[in-house]
Amino acid sequence: MNAAGWHSPGCEAVSAPPDGIADPQRPDGPACDCQEPDWTILDCPVLVVDDTAFNRTLIGAFLTEAGFRRVSFAASGLEALAMIEAALPDLLILDIMMPGMDGFEVCRRLRAMPETADLPILVQTALSSGEDRNRAFAAGTTDLVSKPLERTELLARVRIHLEDRVLIRRLQAYRARVEAELSIARSMHEHLLPTPAQCDAVAAAAGCRLRAHSAISPHLGGDLWGLLPLGGRRFGVYLLNVAGRGVSAALNAFRLHTLLQELGPVHGQDAAGLLTALNDRAAGLLAAGEKATMTYGVVDGEAGRFIHASADGAPPMILDADGGPHFGLATGLPIGIAPGTRYRSEMMELPRGGVLALYSVAVLEALDSGGTGIGLGWMIARAVAEGEGFDAVVRSLGFALGQGSGDDHTLLWIERETAP
Repeated sequence: MNAAGWHSPGCEAVSAPPDGIADPQRPDGPACDCQEPDWTILDCPVLVVDDTAFNRTLIGAFLTEAGFRRVSFAASGLEALAMIEAALPDLLILDIMMPGMDGFEVCRRLRAMPETADLPILVQTALSSGEDRNRAFAAGTTDLVSKPLERTELLARVRIHLEDRVLIRRLQAYRARVEAELSIARSMHEHLLPTPAQCDAVAAAAGCRLRAHSAISPHLGGDLWGLLPLGGRRFGVYLLNVAGRGVSAALNAFRLHTLLQELGPVHGQDAAGLLTALNDRAAGLLAAGEKATMTYGVVDGEAGRFIHASADGAPPMILDADGGPHFGLATGLPIGIAPGTRYRSEMMELPRGGVLALYSVAVLEALDSGGTGIGLGWMIARAVAEGEGFDAVVRSLGFALGQGSGDDHTLLWIERETAP
């Protein structure tokens, strides 16, 4: 078989064992004195390179008898490189001492090319000194098998390297699939967040200014926030965090976001009523053990107050003109834990020029291990006092969390206008 006979560089699973090899599912099949074969690795392409025809025939016979179907041969280093360029094998069995281009040079050239940098190279050699063997490994050899060749040892090493090759390929395919799913979920997440224009329009109608900082974890978490326009210089704002990470957490956050948009027109004016209705719906939607923390509140720019309810969410913080932070006390069970849970609302004064901060648990964990929010309150108070405000807080938050934060984090900054 030559290089043209390799239809694809990957291994393919087959439905039945080759003729002459015992099927492990059929005890009446012909006996085989070799290890039970892996039907996946038997279709991996193997290239045997040796300048001696007898050695090529012997190795080919060992492999064929063991069930390997896709075995090709090259009589020189140059021929081997040409065949590898045409179709990449999964294993190279290489003679180290050949006229012209020897096995050392073949290894060096293959390792210099990105597409063959990780190709398993099993070198067959009569070299016995430690110096010669070290030279082979330095050139890029993966493993060595000694001449004269011993069938059991050769086949064992071939199987090990092909199984590793198949496993790596499967892991790479799995990683690519996960990364693709994460990319899609991250894109969906970004599209669900309110745009700066939407923030400006909704907040301005209530006599406020809203600024937001959201960072999505590389592993994708369950943080999500949104707005519910209510009219009459009022708007609803929510911040939720679904437990866990990855696509499943993000999908649960998307489900809750959809429910909130559905329930908002009916319950949006009543913070406790919205959480109660959401919990009743989510209890049948989330799987056992899944939950979400959440804070929802109504910003009333006319009356200067924030009425909110919490499902184990981080406490809202209001910084008034005198510089002192005030924290919300309302709390309740996380969403999805117990159907029928009733939540209570709490009112907080939002004076003119005051700042309302809503933030995810990751922010508290970064700034205050006790979870009281004092670290964040101090940071915001200092930033406001120094006249830098939101931008300074975001910079400080980035420093505290680091560039590689392992969780989503969100900070919402709502400032009431100083004049009507």
